Amino acid sequence: MNPKPWLATYRENGIAESVNADAYPSVVHMLDEAMQRYADQPAFRAFGQTLSFADVDRQSAAFAAWLQQRLGVKKGDRIAVMLPNLLAFPIACIGILRAGAVQVNVNPLYTPRELEHQLKDSGSETIIIFNGSTPTLAEVATKAGIKTVITVAPGDGTGAALPAPPVDPRLTGSIAFADALRDGAGLTRTPVDLSGDDLIFLQYTGGTTGLSKGAALSHRNLVANVEQFKATMPSAVRPGQEVIVTAIPLYHIFALMVNFLTYFSVGADSWLVANPRDMDGFVETLKKSKLTVFMGVNTLYAGLVMHPKIREVDFSHLHLAGGGGAAVVGATSAKWKEITGQFIREGYGLSETSPVLSFNPASIKEFSGTTGLPMPSTDIKLLDDAGVEVALGQSGEVCAKGPQVMRGYWNQPEANAVAFTPDGYFKTGDVGVFDDKGFLKIVDRKKDMVLVSGFNVYPNEVEAVATACPGVAECACVGVPDDKTGEAVKLFVVKAPGATLSADEVIAHCRKEMTAYKVPKTVVFLDALPKSTVGKILRRDLRGV
Repeated sequence: MNPKPWLATYRENGIAESVNADAYPSVVHMLDEAMQRYADQPAFRAFGQTLSFADVDRQSAAFAAWLQQRLGVKKGDRIAVMLPNLLAFPIACIGILRAGAVQVNVNPLYTPRELEHQLKDSGSETIIIFNGSTPTLAEVATKAGIKTVITVAPGDGTGAALPAPPVDPRLTGSIAFADALRDGAGLTRTPVDLSGDDLIFLQYTGGTTGLSKGAALSHRNLVANVEQFKATMPSAVRPGQEVIVTAIPLYHIFALMVNFLTYFSVGADSWLVANPRDMDGFVETLKKSKLTVFMGVNTLYAGLVMHPKIREVDFSHLHLAGGGGAAVVGATSAKWKEITGQFIREGYGLSETSPVLSFNPASIKEFSGTTGLPMPSTDIKLLDDAGVEVALGQSGEVCAKGPQVMRGYWNQPEANAVAFTPDGYFKTGDVGVFDDKGFLKIVDRKKDMVLVSGFNVYPNEVEAVATACPGVAECACVGVPDDKTGEAVKLFVVKAPGATLSADEVIAHCRKEMTAYKVPKTVVFLDALPKSTVGKILRRDLRGV
């Protein structure tokens, strides 16, 4: 079966069917080329400081030498990085990769339990950590087998003495990142022979079903995904001309691949936002940047469009606003377009797929409600519960094969046995539908689907309809047990500032837009919805509310 309806759409719009996943022997080769080509141009900005590509080149080389000579880091060693979007992040990352090591990306807001699991599971003996996160590490460092702690302050890499939180005194013998850079500047780096098969990142997945697992991503996975993104959006990756503001966290695969690796490889000027919750400071950064590209999750866009000063930002240069991580709501895209002139161009992916599997290409001129076409060199099948491919227009589990798909989870043979189909397609756990042009719509997570009287209800659809109701800022939908229908739809709503809104009004709005079994049976108003650190709404946390 699998007629691949997207191939005809590729041909109509001049998109290549495939990319060269070995365009560079490794990500390090790709970054080295950019650092030489754009040496004098600004690479990263934060806190009023700027690093040129030459600065990043010099300092990451010093850090790689220091890791090799002082710590004895060898090819394949895992090094944990627990940093927000600071200028030290790209320096540390490129240094780790140049030393041939594997970066283990860690959320700086993790609890001690989560951190301990990830450090032990990955076998990391070295961690590069923001000063402000050191109290968490101090709780578990010894148990987790950490031998070397490298602490990072906001000004590290720039020479600027910016205010910094203290390092937890329990972490005796920790080394300041700035000191490691100074020491490494006088050491010799040993070049490491890297190929596409070598690991680059252990990217831990959310752990919604227990302990998180490390997606083992290779250099080829990331080179492929960079090339796929560039092939899909050639007009938004103009060499040496792009300006991107990065507020989504670099430790998350979305920002890591798109904002950092892709845009660094084309010489972009990247403005880092360490704390997007400081919306006033975030909007000031947007004002100064004259951005051409922006990437975000729906909740980030939703917060920005409600900010009183967002209309003071000059969006005249913006030509790509991308969305992913969770479903982009049409009402959010409409508000964003009204303010900026650009709709939100949605894509879809997972940690296990480096991450992008599909994206709305340059030919799409308005919000589509789909996640776009599969990336070049990517095959996607939609399978039913029996593993049989569904007919076009029917929904099924999204299963993907391509050069960006991981080979498996780190040290998880049992999980790997069930993560792939017998013919090698990765099973995403998401339910999708293809239209006749090959555009993929994600209807929901398999496990989030609500079954009302035998009918499938997808929370994404209910939320998209309810968000368009005047007075609704954001909402989340879950299934709850019901004596009559098996499950019923329950909706949690956060009101827009100043809105007066009743549950009956929300239900009446939904009734006008959806068939009866999809309409929420109950509506509960909350001050805020529970969210992950990257802004995904955590429906599972609402089930007992």
